[in-house]
Order: sequence, then C-alpha cells, then structure tokens
Amino acid sequence: MKTLYLIRHAKSSWSVPDLSDIERDLSKRGFKDINTIGSYLSLKSISPDIILSSCALRAAQTTDLLVEKIQSSAPIHYLSEFYLASPESMKEIIMVQEAAIKSMLVVGHNPQLTELANILTDEHIAKLPTLGVVAIEFDIQEWSELEDAKGKIDFFIYPKQFHYYMPKSMRNLLNNS
Repeated sequence: MKTLYLIRHAKSSWSVPDLSDIERDLSKRGFKDINTIGSYLSLKSISPDIILSSCALRAAQTTDLLVEKIQSSAPIHYLSEFYLASPESMKEIIMVQEAAIKSMLVVGHNPQLTELANILTDEHIAKLPTLGVVAIEFDIQEWSELEDAKGKIDFFIYPKQFHYYMPKSMRNLLNNS
C-alpha cells in the first residue's frame, strides 16, 4: 500500500507586482491557512517518508511551514521540474521513487496537480483550491506500478471547509475568557 498526498501551495501574494511568478511568496491568508491544514494533517498523524516540492517560493514556503506543523523529519527535495511541469512529468518523477517509500507528499501548482489527481484516480476533482490536499491510496508495492494503477481518494480537504461563521459577540466572549 502506498499513499500520495498532492498539495497545492497556499494562497500567494500579489503585493509586489514586479516579482516574477516563481518569486511570489505567500499572502497573510496563505500563512493562516497553513495553520489550519497543518493542524488537520497533524491530527491525522500524516508522516510522509519523502517530500517533493516545486522550487517556487510560495511552494517552498508552504512545504517548510507544513513540515514544521506536522513535525516531519522526512527528506525534502525542491525540484525545478515541479514548477510548470506537466502532470505526466510529475507522475514520472513519482514513479522513480524507491519502493521502501510508503507515503509521499508532493507540493506544487495548478492546473497540474488537479490533472494529476484526475489521472491517478477514477474520481473527478474540478479544481484543487489553494492549499487543497488530496490523499490517494494505491494498492501497489512499487511506485513504478503507478503506470497502470488507479488509486482511491482517502480524503480531499481545503481551507474553506474549515471556515465557519461566528457572531462577533461570541468571538469577543471567547477572546476575553
């Protein structure tokens, strides 16, 4: 059994319009959302054996902060190949990972991650939102078997699922207690 966690980077900032796309960092909301999603992953005891991330700043920041939140000591590889890569290229990189790796966290961009999730499962995801996480389980022994395998989605989460309305009076009560 293998588990693949596909994670789209957190919400990025457009506050500095002259930055190149690869240099854009996270927005305030992105940092906040990492706390939410990281807490969920931590509660589920997600412990990847390896982490592959796009080298784009927003993806690297997302990776670093999530790793800190889930307290992972897995090796991290920041790959230029994951920045603007095709879903097929990403799949090929995943397929060459060692058989001993049971779970892998992949942090990247859209639309590639959405397309990759749809290639790897028989289910359809319309769009992986920022900091969306798709956990896919495969009944395989080696990553190379992904060539013909289809996985099953274990969970699909994203930050807006955890947002809820709380009246201001109640927020004030909670903050003052």
